[in-house]
Amino acid sequence: MKDYLENINKAFESRVRLGIMSVLMVEERVDFSTLKETLELTDGNLASHLRALEEASYLVVEKKFVGRKPNTTYQATDQGREAFKNHLDALEQLILNNRKES
Repeated sequence: MKDYLENINKAFESRVRLGIMSVLMVEERVDFSTLKETLELTDGNLASHLRALEEASYLVVEKKFVGRKPNTTYQATDQGREAFKNHLDALEQLILNNRKES
């Protein structure tokens, strides 16, 4: 059981970060407004979690203007995809292990 816990990534323990990465695993690139609406978060809450994932090198940020409006998009890095997949695999093994013991 300890092996499974070692692979659980603290960067994804938050519901918000789990949600962000889940969206980015399905969509190649997502803008701030879409993430905010999908996850039902405030600007500040979403921004702080995105910043933490960016600092961990799990996502990249692209800022540009569309017309005269700023547009910020996010994309999971290869490192982020791998780390998230490993995290989900560890959770799955933990759940399966607990079901066997029940």
